[in-house]
Amino acid sequence: MRRISNVKKRFVCCLAAAFIVVAASAQSSVKVGVAKYGGGGDWYGNPTSVPNLVKFCNENLHLNAESGVVEVGSPELFNYVMVHLTGHGNVVFSNSDVKNLKNYLLSGGFLHIDDNYGIDKYIRREMKKVFPDAEFEELPIDHPIYHQKYSFPKGLPKIHEHDGKPAQAFGIVIDGRLVCLYTYECDLGDGWENPEVHGDTPEIHQTALQMGANILRYVCTH
Repeated sequence: MRRISNVKKRFVCCLAAAFIVVAASAQSSVKVGVAKYGGGGDWYGNPTSVPNLVKFCNENLHLNAESGVVEVGSPELFNYVMVHLTGHGNVVFSNSDVKNLKNYLLSGGFLHIDDNYGIDKYIRREMKKVFPDAEFEELPIDHPIYHQKYSFPKGLPKIHEHDGKPAQAFGIVIDGRLVCLYTYECDLGDGWENPEVHGDTPEIHQTALQMGANILRYVCTH
């Protein structure tokens, strides 16, 4: 019975992966989503971030991308090649959110979590629901995500200062594939926002967008 159950699980995952491929081929654009989650945290905190990243990638990577908002537990999640999750506070995934997100990630989807200062303890707790046996592991500076169109030989750039800690990039790898990237003490998404929102210099804004473009390009090619 267990063997049959495992076969069924693989079959379901294959169907889900096929759905993502068919959905992507049926669309004229690559969709990048902003994750809407429960728990009271401000998932909506950086309204110009993902639209600005998409615009930058369309102009510099020659993508035909578009942005949108998607709930973690929605079937629409499977229409997005990458989903960006951010905020300052609490994050809660319901049981249906956990199941949907896990299936999405195992089927070829990608989650980028960006700590907007204060999300760390909550997102680590919730991602343990999704992958109980997986750990966030820091990406080495020679990871290909730092060496796409733009080169970051020192690793993740530091966009905004919080507690004097270095910027770190953590990943969850399942069956040899990076399914989740967690950028911590970096404020990458803040750097994608309109520069006047945080008073960023053109150089900081450009650096943040270039790292974001590397992430999206990595997702689209891996």
